[in-house]
Amino acid sequence: MRRSGDFGRRLAAMIVLVGASTALLGADPAGVRLDEGRAYLGLPQQEAHLVYRFDGVPFKPYVERLLTPSGVNILRDAPSDHLHHHGLMFAVAVDNVNFWEEKEAPGIQRHRGNVNVKSIARVRHTLTGTLDWIDPKVDKPLLVEDRSVELYQDGDLEYTLATWESKFSLPEGKSDATLAGSEYFGLGMRFVESMDKGGRFFNADGAEGVAGTNKSKSKWCAYTAMADGKPVTVAMFDHPANLRYPATWFTLETGFAYLAATLSLKEQPQVITAPLALRYGVAVWDGEAKPRAINKAYEQWLKIVNDPSWRTVQ
Repeated sequence: MRRSGDFGRRLAAMIVLVGASTALLGADPAGVRLDEGRAYLGLPQQEAHLVYRFDGVPFKPYVERLLTPSGVNILRDAPSDHLHHHGLMFAVAVDNVNFWEEKEAPGIQRHRGNVNVKSIARVRHTLTGTLDWIDPKVDKPLLVEDRSVELYQDGDLEYTLATWESKFSLPEGKSDATLAGSEYFGLGMRFVESMDKGGRFFNADGAEGVAGTNKSKSKWCAYTAMADGKPVTVAMFDHPANLRYPATWFTLETGFAYLAATLSLKEQPQVITAPLALRYGVAVWDGEAKPRAINKAYEQWLKIVNDPSWRTVQ
């Protein structure tokens, strides 16, 4: 891999997804396509490496598919054992309204307005939008979110890299909101069924297995398993500017495998009186990635998201 400082000049694909609505905008020659409530993101002439579903979902939009560089999908949507598990999703409880489970009057994350698309260059495309977090009992928002999901692909990267960013603010006339919930509420990831058994969790501090990683605090946590007969590794990154950094991780392997970056809201609910921004990274490798490689990817991700100049690279 070449030096990370040259990354921006050689970026082969940067795609920024910030919300979406039900508008159909058609295909883009560089690899972005919106069709039937989904955004397909990736390099041209390849299968989309990230698919975000925003329409036809009654409760929350989410990343439906995320592929390794060779095209192996790692995400599973709405398995029969937990229909409310949707690929890569973000949900918590807000003012006692549950946005995670989808029963007993669950909260609704709903995109507002139309999709705004801007093509800056052939390798960069931007969609912008806003979500309301709605209390269904009164049909009013408890929170407003500006969401972005970014996909990066480059010949020098040995992994697929994405960023999830949620910027929360209070709706007009509301002075505060309380975030709370179960130990697994946050940015969660449900894997394809073949990854449910025989995998291994490990984190940036050398802890391994569920016994070592669950409820532990670390800057990243990773999981290696077999996806449809092929070894893969997925790592989730926490940003140093996030609330309660480093993240408290939820890991599970009993019954099925699950990974979530949390704010430890069960032990310490968070009252919001001002805007709150959360940013997480996700990297996916073909094969078994070692901690050294994941640390290197984490540092590369920080350079990308912390450097505003990457947004203007042509």
